[in-house]
Amino acid sequence: MTADEVIKAWDRADPTAIHPLRNVSEDAYWESGKGQAAMLATVIPDGAKVMDFGCGDGRVAIPLANLGFEMTAVDASQNMLDRLGERDPDVTTVQADADGIAGYLGRRRMDAIYTLAVLIHHSYQDCLHIITKLRAATKLGGILILDWPVSDTPSEADSWIGVTTWSREQQDEACAAIGLEPVDSELPWGVYRAVKAGS
Repeated sequence: MTADEVIKAWDRADPTAIHPLRNVSEDAYWESGKGQAAMLATVIPDGAKVMDFGCGDGRVAIPLANLGFEMTAVDASQNMLDRLGERDPDVTTVQADADGIAGYLGRRRMDAIYTLAVLIHHSYQDCLHIITKLRAATKLGGILILDWPVSDTPSEADSWIGVTTWSREQQDEACAAIGLEPVDSELPWGVYRAVKAGS
């Protein structure tokens, strides 16, 4: 699937279909976001300028803002951003896809960027494109947290809710080309430091 098809599918989805905990309760859904925000905060420097790319309705961005981070919530779906704004109008929202980030930031760079449940739904090519744009938006030495799973049997997603997985070799090559250095962490997602490409 193309990035455009994935975005359109998520935009049309019923809110209860977006996350499995929504079928349990709204409270469980929002509590899970607080838990993920707390985990992210263990690797993001205090007071950092942070971008949530693919923020959805703010399940993680809002709790991170409440922890004192300067949040920018980015999503290609205005519907999702509207839901976020209804819940917390103080979080900065930007409607953009990966290509639109540079236009918003200009010369500024973020201290940290995370993207959860975004890369897994895209093809290898689209995933690499998104990560390249996220790396370009991160200051040298900054942190990227990427939901970018590795598998012994890598495969591309074939639907908007499918999961793309990578081999360790594919990921290592991509990191070297893009300028990402893996960082050891206890998080369930990959943590990387932004470095010069090829180092």
